[in-house]
Amino acid sequence: MTAKEVLKFAKEKNARMVNLKFLDFIGIWQHFTIPISELSEDIFEAGLGFDGSSIRGWQPIHASDMLVIPDPTTAVIDPFSETTTLSLICNIIDPITREPYSRDPRNIAQKAEAYLKSTGIGDTAYFGPEPEFFIFDDIRFGQGANEGFYFIDSVEGIWNSGRDEGPNLGYKPKHKEGYFPVPPTDTQEDIRSEMCLIMEQVGIQIERQHHEVATAGQAEIDMRFDSLLKMGDKLMWFKYIVKNVARRWRKTATFMPKPIFGDNGSGMHVHQSIWKGGKPLFAGSEYGGMSKLAMYYIGGILKHAKALNALCNPGTNSYRRLVPGFEAPINLAYSSRNRSASIRIPMYSPSPKAKRIEVRFPDPSCNGYLAFAAMLMAGLDGIQNKIDPGQPLDKDIYGLSPEELKHVPSAAGSLEEALNALKADHEFLLKGDVFTKDVIETWIEYKKEKENDPVRLRPVPHEFYLYFDC
Repeated sequence: MTAKEVLKFAKEKNARMVNLKFLDFIGIWQHFTIPISELSEDIFEAGLGFDGSSIRGWQPIHASDMLVIPDPTTAVIDPFSETTTLSLICNIIDPITREPYSRDPRNIAQKAEAYLKSTGIGDTAYFGPEPEFFIFDDIRFGQGANEGFYFIDSVEGIWNSGRDEGPNLGYKPKHKEGYFPVPPTDTQEDIRSEMCLIMEQVGIQIERQHHEVATAGQAEIDMRFDSLLKMGDKLMWFKYIVKNVARRWRKTATFMPKPIFGDNGSGMHVHQSIWKGGKPLFAGSEYGGMSKLAMYYIGGILKHAKALNALCNPGTNSYRRLVPGFEAPINLAYSSRNRSASIRIPMYSPSPKAKRIEVRFPDPSCNGYLAFAAMLMAGLDGIQNKIDPGQPLDKDIYGLSPEELKHVPSAAGSLEEALNALKADHEFLLKGDVFTKDVIETWIEYKKEKENDPVRLRPVPHEFYLYFDC
């Protein structure tokens, strides 16, 4: 839609308010709302001001003024507002230079798409993430100088098999056995279906939904692939809808990668491919029916994987998932069909249009715009430098002997290791000014000071079990 068409659309829908959404540096949607009477065509060019110093990782207080510029192509009616509200996703602009703000994740995604075109390699990068999440009935947590705790509960949790529920009806998925029984064991079929229907209202094409492998309400909803920027927008809507539908059902949803000990965490496998002139470039006669270009793309992802972890697995909790034994793709290898490899070549269809790779180490706590852009840049670096991915690994990685496994590199084992890898290996991200040095430095500094260090400095409950009597 154009700006004029947005105003017409709002009038047809009898919208009374306008919600302006934008993303903070870390990856959480922010917003403010104006009456529909304040929306004019001029705003789509002039923008609206706000305080950028109050947004995580953004401006200092002495340079706080920023502008939001609504993107008219993102106009939809917000599905959760009682008052009919037009929703617009915005870009962030510096009010002095009128340049896109370098720390705006959506701007980084746009620059990644532009850089792809500038290389002549392709004109469109498609991404298809598969975000997993948990739907809980109760969550409590706290931290003080003398205490720290969390408590999770779910009517589906196998730990409640002996609870007096007046009556307890059983049918609770066992650890690692939630993939995917029919009701009554799966109690959340209708919740996920409602999520899917609302996603379709805002333009997200849904392919399937199902219970995931963990106990206690782990779920997955799969979206049809789309171009990088559009999929970044859709992932934000996805999270927004999942959380708000769960709340309607008096439940809570989380994309935290590893909220439950002893069971599978939530990943976000990301399917991706490059096209040019409407033709897929990943199909060919190499291993798994892939093209040489696709193999080099894989080589780039594997070479830069530890640096990518800092953006694709951006929290300390991400590395509670990236450990052996829980189907987590920690080993940096590729294979067709083999889901224990960090990169899989899906073999569902022989069609050239279906040829893609699936990068399996990202998780849904990431900022999608940054993660997708970073993976694209790593893959393009692989193509440009003809990085050989080596031989495929078609064995069950978890069944390899220590002698065999020592030759297979691993993903980062902690957020600190990932951030150090990004500090040492980020030149590939700077091409085309997609990521800037300021963005990389700010990301590393923020993550270390605001996330890694606070977790590192605090005792955790299990340490009392291990060490109190030492």
